[in-house]
Amino acid sequence: MDGDGKGQDTGARIGPNAILQLVPVLDRLQGRAGRDRVLGAAGVAVPPDDAGMWPESQCRAAHLAVWQGCGDRAAEILAAAGQGTADYILAHRIPGAARAVIRALPAPMGARLLSAAIARHAWTFAGSGRFGIVSRRPLTFQIEGNPLAFPGLPCPWHAAVFARLFRALVWPCARVEDCHNGAASRFIILPH
Repeated sequence: MDGDGKGQDTGARIGPNAILQLVPVLDRLQGRAGRDRVLGAAGVAVPPDDAGMWPESQCRAAHLAVWQGCGDRAAEILAAAGQGTADYILAHRIPGAARAVIRALPAPMGARLLSAAIARHAWTFAGSGRFGIVSRRPLTFQIEGNPLAFPGLPCPWHAAVFARLFRALVWPCARVEDCHNGAASRFIILPH
């Protein structure tokens, strides 16, 4: 794992759910003391519920602290936080009419529409990273310079966000393969 994860604040921002959704998962799986230990090691505070975009450096530090402080449960914790983030997006960021349209479309068209929406809003979850759709068959997303990924480790938070969104709206049995291609994180979204 590289550095301390705190890095220099470049001004890049990520949606606060990258930290906010960690809080209940850490509380449930590590206890309040465990949560305080992890966030304390990261040097970050819990953002307020109404926080706007949050410093990428703090989100990165919190995710790295989970990897460093939660042992074998780190991937599980980050994946659960990713699912919580997707649930928040489904409830608060994708209008009901849009959800209904995506669900009503044939799966390939629904996947294309959802992918386009994800690409348009990549600034909220990729921070300084560069998001792209690199393939439609199989559907593959890439984040170059992913601020929430670390060398030699998967990125369960992003994988879980994508899996939950596609399961809820396109393919009920969707799964995501989390791969790395050099400095980029790749996420292959498969219908089953």
